[in-house]
Amino acid sequence: MSRNGLLIDYQYCTGCHSCEVACRNEHNIPRGKWGIKLTEVGPWQVEGDKWEWNYVPVPTTLCDLCEDRVKAGEKPTCVHHCLGQCMEYGPVEELAKKMAGKGKKVVMFAP
Repeated sequence: MSRNGLLIDYQYCTGCHSCEVACRNEHNIPRGKWGIKLTEVGPWQVEGDKWEWNYVPVPTTLCDLCEDRVKAGEKPTCVHHCLGQCMEYGPVEELAKKMAGKGKKVVMFAP
């Protein structure tokens, strides 16, 4: 049986917090808690005038990958509402293949 997971290509994350808001609304999560939390890494100077500054959405233990939505044939709400379209949901095996070709700024989560 295939397990599903979430692939996040944070090279394209804009830091808009849409995933957080959509998740909070979908699951009625109270303030101060998150199903997915956008973290900011940086900025720091890499070399010369080059800087590193990333936004990384990180699912928390409250994330169930929108089990009810998925059972109804829909995408998890964070994927559906991602403005940067940097999130994908599907079988872990397929996501792992995609991940291999995307470079260094990719994370994958499977509960």
